[in-house]
Amino acid sequence: MHNIYMKKLNILIGGVLILAGMTAACKKDSKTVPPVNNGDDNGSTVIIAPTEPAIASTQGFFLDNWEAKTWSISNTKAVGKSSAGNITVSVDLSQQITKVSKYIYGNNLNPFMGQMVTEPDLMANITNLSPNVIRFPGGSLSDVYFWDDNKAPADAPAQLSDNTGTYTDAGYWFGNNTASWTLTLDNYYAMLHQTNSTGLITVNYGYARYGTGPHPDEAAAHLAAQWVRYDKGRTKLWEVGNENYGNWEAGYRINRQLNQDGQPEILTGQVYGTHFKVFADSMRKAAAEVGSTIKIGIVLTETNDQNAGVRNWNAGVLSAAGNTPDFFVVHNYYTPYQQNSTPDVILATPTTVTSDMMNWVKTSAQNAGVTQKPVALDEWNIFATGSKQMVSNVAGVHAVMVLGEVLKNQFSMASRWDMANWWDNGDDHGLFSNSGNPGGAEPGAPKWSLRPAFYYLYYFQKFIGDHLVSSSTAGSTDVVSYGSSFTSGEAGVILVNKGSNDHLVNVSFKNFAAGNNYYYYTLNGGTDNAPFSRKLYVNGIGPSGDMGGPATYTSIPANSSAIKGGIVVTVPARGVVFLVANKK
Repeated sequence: MHNIYMKKLNILIGGVLILAGMTAACKKDSKTVPPVNNGDDNGSTVIIAPTEPAIASTQGFFLDNWEAKTWSISNTKAVGKSSAGNITVSVDLSQQITKVSKYIYGNNLNPFMGQMVTEPDLMANITNLSPNVIRFPGGSLSDVYFWDDNKAPADAPAQLSDNTGTYTDAGYWFGNNTASWTLTLDNYYAMLHQTNSTGLITVNYGYARYGTGPHPDEAAAHLAAQWVRYDKGRTKLWEVGNENYGNWEAGYRINRQLNQDGQPEILTGQVYGTHFKVFADSMRKAAAEVGSTIKIGIVLTETNDQNAGVRNWNAGVLSAAGNTPDFFVVHNYYTPYQQNSTPDVILATPTTVTSDMMNWVKTSAQNAGVTQKPVALDEWNIFATGSKQMVSNVAGVHAVMVLGEVLKNQFSMASRWDMANWWDNGDDHGLFSNSGNPGGAEPGAPKWSLRPAFYYLYYFQKFIGDHLVSSSTAGSTDVVSYGSSFTSGEAGVILVNKGSNDHLVNVSFKNFAAGNNYYYYTLNGGTDNAPFSRKLYVNGIGPSGDMGGPATYTSIPANSSAIKGGIVVTVPARGVVFLVANKK
């Protein structure tokens, strides 16, 4: 973890946070301000003003509409606190790392979630979750998705090849299919409107490969451009294809006997990068026609170890596409593929995997001699299988760490995969249960029940400030912290316990004028299916059934304790505490 410094409590929790009201000169050279009274009334200290961090090239335009955040809380419950523990987390509000983007809370949906707007409970919970950006129509389905009809175009073959050269029914999906089990494009737009979300649309690149016309790349680019015209400025974020480097994607391998423009049987990065420019040109012209400005992402790999697809993908893509893309797209499922990973393995991945991924993308851009663009992690989750890891409390703890590391490493956006899949005996990425799909119904879970990760994501967004700040931990490598500050003056910290034992943690805020109280929620799993509980408890309140958490999550009071005498909380084993201290 991190090294830590220890100082007297009256210094650590005292002082005043200097925010937007500071003069520009004070921000520029980090001058100090006069001493102020400490939170425990035992002395005074000098407060160092924060310096606004520069927007990283890996974030870019995604922070254009950043908004300051005001903390408020109305429902609280006074609780006692323990004596000081042997673990200390220090948060320094003068050391700002990055602004917190609203785009890190994104999610993905599948067309097989149904029409969605006919499901009031689902819509209400998505609105409460506030993912802000919702990607559609996939996933691998995007490379077999035709948005504008209920049938495939004449030049789309009835069968497609897999990576071995075996041909099966194409299984196309359509934007005008009004059946109850799928989602029309218009209802996707309606869902975005009702949940106060923005879209991220993945256009069909696979058609540029398997199309049998004289110029399949131009046909596919035209189809994408027509979607931009139909969209009429509702969507700013677009991307071309999904994981096209992978041998599981439609268009990875094509029938050369049906191809008319001399494409290779196996896709290369150079071919995709060349096609991307055709797409981008057509889509930008369409956007200009309808008076909108769009941003278009290009698919890169998250690592240089590509075991199931195109080698040297990033180098080929970027050499061909150059500076045409507006942002880079990567996916990551963190844990070893289809291994029965333990909690220790799962919770060790966010810190190393996230930084390694960003370093690889930066290296790819540097080696290709192209400009660094914002980096969007628009699919992420875990691959661990066999013990219901994906639907467990541990998956929720992992989600908290991923968001914290995404911020630390200055990604522009993140969208978790996904809102709903199918049960598959617990090997289900879905944030909501989706009973009745081919994988069978989840035991003890009515349709659209909330999985543990939902609650962790919900409270993360409520308790993270508008700036991530420096934090460090001393006394245990089990505890990870993510500090933040609010423009309204409060200080926050999210405490993650990766270990198998509860930990008593002292929290010290540096360069902050503490008020009277701190407020927090404690989230942890149950004793079922140990160590991968399907249950979630919020301040001790759990589900009424066999899985998920409390239905009353929006009205559960926050625990409240006095700051005087120190901030001390118990962070449960494989659990998280979300905490904010009020200002003087």
